Amino acid sequence: MPVARRPLVAGNWKMNGLRHSGAELLAMIEGCGAPLAEKVDLLICPPATLLAQFAAEAAGSPIAVGGQDCHKKASGAHTGDVSAEMLADAGARFVIVGHSERRSDHQESDETVRAKAQAAWRTGLTAIVCVGETQAQREAGEALAVVAAQVRGSVPDGASADTLVVAYEPVWAIGSGLVPTVEDVEEMHGEIRRVLSERAGAEAARVRILYGGSVKPENCTALLNAADVDGALVGGASLKAGDFLAIARAYL
Repeated sequence: MPVARRPLVAGNWKMNGLRHSGAELLAMIEGCGAPLAEKVDLLICPPATLLAQFAAEAAGSPIAVGGQDCHKKASGAHTGDVSAEMLADAGARFVIVGHSERRSDHQESDETVRAKAQAAWRTGLTAIVCVGETQAQREAGEALAVVAAQVRGSVPDGASADTLVVAYEPVWAIGSGLVPTVEDVEEMHGEIRRVLSERAGAEAARVRILYGGSVKPENCTALLNAADVDGALVGGASLKAGDFLAIARAYL
């Protein structure tokens, strides 16, 4: 029998949001009652400046709060960085690591992403490890191999469904409006789960794999109902409560 995995719809706010943006979070909280909260896990990852505020506002609600990145060390002389311990102290339950924008803008390697995931685990956070290929790599027929290598290099040993979520985000689809076919997504998610099974055995069947990359209310239904897709990592559409909740309601 297939393993039942509870869907997760996560919003990555990236470098967006000021204190008044809490109004969108409150609207999300108001709109995520039963039956939505009974079927879907919801997560918002605001910028670090808003994390403690959002965690306080979301306390006791169905919406969890997470960070967008963390340093591999717990503390030290690392100006501008935020540790996993700091995120947890502010109320985070998840942290995104290895997003393509971190990999490209800050030249983060698989080894670095792996160390950050380990830091998240050290602090009791669930790591959302991002992987994905560029357009050039897909056109060269290298997409599956590239993503498989990222999974092997970025996911630490000992992963479980409680400590790990994987997010597949084709780099060429992020913010571009371009979306891969459902068949392409199913093929990639199947490959990710196959590689995870090399690392985690039977536990890999329980790990959630999210799709990300220009996810919108208009295109989410087919993507979220594809095989081996257990939710979405949503970018721009997560900034508005109506759009974010519309995506989550694809599961109703």
